[in-house]
Amino acid sequence: MTEQQTPRALADLVAAAVLATRGVAFLRPGLAELLRSSVGLGAGRGTAGAAGASGVRVQRRKGSPGVDIEVYVVLCRGHRALDVTRAVRSAVVEALAGPTAGEPGEATPAQVRVTVTGVV
Repeated sequence: MTEQQTPRALADLVAAAVLATRGVAFLRPGLAELLRSSVGLGAGRGTAGAAGASGVRVQRRKGSPGVDIEVYVVLCRGHRALDVTRAVRSAVVEALAGPTAGEPGEATPAQVRVTVTGVV
């Protein structure tokens, strides 16, 4: 991870990795996404980044390199929560170690927590 990367950029990177994981229906929507259709908050804006911001929280550690990542997902029915959460965690770690996360071969030290908030 480079110092130029913002928590928002990391959240978007993590969100893309999580959404590509088998068994994940979607990231937990935030308040803005829940109200968007009735109030028109999202008119004219893309919603992919907004979902990433609400379902993924990235916080830099104080005093040490690395980040703490919290992922909130809703699962597809028929998938075991344990298997999906393990796959999500692995996908996040791989995404942070990939070339888009920083210099090639440079891994981002991260603590990843995955919480299942629902099943659809």
